[in-house]
Amino acid sequence: MTTRSESVATGKFAASEREPLSTRLVEFLGKAPIHFVLILISVIWLVPTVGLLVTSVRERQDILTSGWWMAFVQGRFTLANYLRVMQPTGGSDTIGLNFINSLIITIPSTFLPVFFGAMAAYAFAWLKFRWRDTIFLVIIALLIVPLQMTFVPVLQLYNDPLAPLRALFALVGLQLNLPKIQLTSSFVGLWLAHTAYGLPFAIFLLRSFFVGLPRDLFEAAKMDGSSEFGIFVRIVLPLSVPALASITIFQFLWVWNDLLVALIYAQSPSLQPLTVGLNNMLSTYGPEWDIVSAGAFLTMIVPLIVFFSLQRYFVTGLLAGSVKA
Repeated sequence: MTTRSESVATGKFAASEREPLSTRLVEFLGKAPIHFVLILISVIWLVPTVGLLVTSVRERQDILTSGWWMAFVQGRFTLANYLRVMQPTGGSDTIGLNFINSLIITIPSTFLPVFFGAMAAYAFAWLKFRWRDTIFLVIIALLIVPLQMTFVPVLQLYNDPLAPLRALFALVGLQLNLPKIQLTSSFVGLWLAHTAYGLPFAIFLLRSFFVGLPRDLFEAAKMDGSSEFGIFVRIVLPLSVPALASITIFQFLWVWNDLLVALIYAQSPSLQPLTVGLNNMLSTYGPEWDIVSAGAFLTMIVPLIVFFSLQRYFVTGLLAGSVKA
């Protein structure tokens, strides 16, 4: 005896089997252009990555004399390029050290804006306070401010964070002998910069998702005596995993691939991430494409792992708030 679900599935299967061949052929041909375009776009995006990977495991002479696609015919591959990349480049700084620095910079710079952005998004979505909409519009307006406009004033503040406090006390006739601190000489400056730059988009995306959550859940939790923080931790965060994963992917990729912010705010060679180390390699190993391609592919490994690990949440989080529940 079959269940209802089995009978429905069998009925659908039988109905599809009863469709004439011409109908199925027309449906296939109707979708063929879409499939062709998707495959073509995928190939266009994939070919440069494959070419970079193949070039990174070829010998220098083969790179100079033939295209990367000839490697499959020649069959000569080597991992010596990666071993050479990890060696010192004339000082204490190596690509290995830059790789570790990238992890130290990226992990906190991803966690902080996602965490604080989620709390702020919950407040803008479900808490009522004065000027809520005005403050949210100001945060959204920050998305259109060019990043480059903030470099000079922020760098001046990083060179002496206590300067505004000294100026404030000087107005009332007080002199403070405060030590001079430079945030450009530690990872803290990079963490703060990436957190500030990533918060507006995180708040915007997460608020769009939080607004679509059922109101009944919050009312039931409040009737059970749950606090706002308890609702946020026990209800909002578990239901918002797709949106959180999506903003995590965005923020991680932005920070990991960042070059400009790291060049300006990480002025010590011991703090420079992988992107800056790769940029230095272009001047050190300019014509040596085997070394440069190996270093470039190293910068892609971690983002690929993060993306493929969270890709099942990516589309759902990307469409957060587009359809209200």
